[in-house]
Amino acid sequence: MSRPEPNGVAADLPAGLDAPVFAEPWQAEAFAMTVALHDKGLFSWSEWAQALSTEVGKPDAAADGHDYYEHWLAALERLLASKGLAAKPDVDAMAEAWERAAHATPHGKPILLENDPEFESAP
Repeated sequence: MSRPEPNGVAADLPAGLDAPVFAEPWQAEAFAMTVALHDKGLFSWSEWAQALSTEVGKPDAAADGHDYYEHWLAALERLLASKGLAAKPDVDAMAEAWERAAHATPHGKPILLENDPEFESAP
């Protein structure tokens, strides 16, 4: 794969740069959510760096880094819980509701939380 240079000449990308940045859509969503929450002032980058560093430094972290975004997500959940913004049980309940909604949604239709068979709308 090549990229155009300012003078119009194509330059070869170093090996690996043409690969997708995220292996799965949820990884991109976790990344974007982290940036958006930081932009809203809910935590500083130093707080984020500390939270992520703690997670990826755990003894169960894969040496090859294949579980990096699992640690990313765990760091985000832990940081939000520590700030009282989203308790783990609430996050888990919402994840389960989206999972049920996904299973209840016909193929090709948008997944909506309202598709969760256990969904209860607010009064």
